[in-house]
Amino acid sequence: MTVKRLGTYYLALFVWLFTSAMHIPDGYLSPATSLIMFLLVLPFWGLGVRKIRQTMNARSVPLISLMAAFSFVIMMFNIPLPGGTTGHAVGAALAAIVLGPEVAVIAVSIALIIQAFFFGDGGILALGANCFNMAVVIPYVSSAVYQAITKGTETSSPRRLIGAALGGWLGLTAGAFFTAVEFGVQPLLFSAADGTPLYAPYPLSVSLPAMLIPHMLVASVVEGMMTALIILYLQRSNIQVLEAAGEKGGGDGGVSMGKLRWLWVGVAVLVVASPLGLLAPGTAWGEWGVEELTKLGLESIPAGLERLSTLWGAPLADYDLPALGNANMGYLLSALLGIVLVGTMVWLLTLLVTGGAGRQKESI
Repeated sequence: MTVKRLGTYYLALFVWLFTSAMHIPDGYLSPATSLIMFLLVLPFWGLGVRKIRQTMNARSVPLISLMAAFSFVIMMFNIPLPGGTTGHAVGAALAAIVLGPEVAVIAVSIALIIQAFFFGDGGILALGANCFNMAVVIPYVSSAVYQAITKGTETSSPRRLIGAALGGWLGLTAGAFFTAVEFGVQPLLFSAADGTPLYAPYPLSVSLPAMLIPHMLVASVVEGMMTALIILYLQRSNIQVLEAAGEKGGGDGGVSMGKLRWLWVGVAVLVVASPLGLLAPGTAWGEWGVEELTKLGLESIPAGLERLSTLWGAPLADYDLPALGNANMGYLLSALLGIVLVGTMVWLLTLLVTGGAGRQKESI
């Protein structure tokens, strides 16, 4: 490979990684890696379901739905990153503070499942990896940092804001780190007979800086600031939500729908404003397919990547409704539909787990 071709190759990889945020498309991880990541996330799903069964009831649906809906919508707002591409916040740190990390895993996972199956944002085969990186790593890391900083403080303490900001920043950065490692080990473990990579072609020397630098400098900062600002709002205007979370960060069903009214209004405002996510330069959806990678200068697409990249055809791929002939309206309606789907899935899961609307909170 000539120096010029090598430079084009690495430039294409950096551009793709900067754009990818943390939604891993199908084809970039081997089936074996995808299976391992799915098995890793299963126990955390189990812990989340157990936590819902033990500490919540059917009245918890609005709060869990709110966090899942917020996570879904906030991931539609693309943030300009170095290199003229985009990333996004996740909202998992806020979910961990309000619901506790165990239930936050369920809320964010539901948002990711809806994104993958209906909108093609993240792969179906890579769902376990995406849920581990964004729905497990971010909530648990963010919650640990928040609890360490705020231990023994009043709910209205300014230290809660510091804990929320640092927790959000470190949580998203940790998620980016795990994503980079998953990418970077692929060429080491999976290659064709001639030595060419079968899946993600870039080594750790490329994936780590390409994922960590833009997230540490931009996306993780946005996650931390957004989390702290919402905690500040809750402290001043809706402290009952934070009080319900308790010292262990485990939200319950004690927050009435009325107390959440203005928070739902905030989510509605985000839905209306969601087309702003299209304004950021670069790929809006966080995933580049084979054709886009070819245009970036990759002369040879890895065989496994090409084969698996078309594994699932999402009905509303890229949050677009082509029949409307209007990308902004399609994006907005996709956000609205996503929230409806998220809320329905949370409602069904919570009713199933808690055994019905009349179930009362149990002690752990």
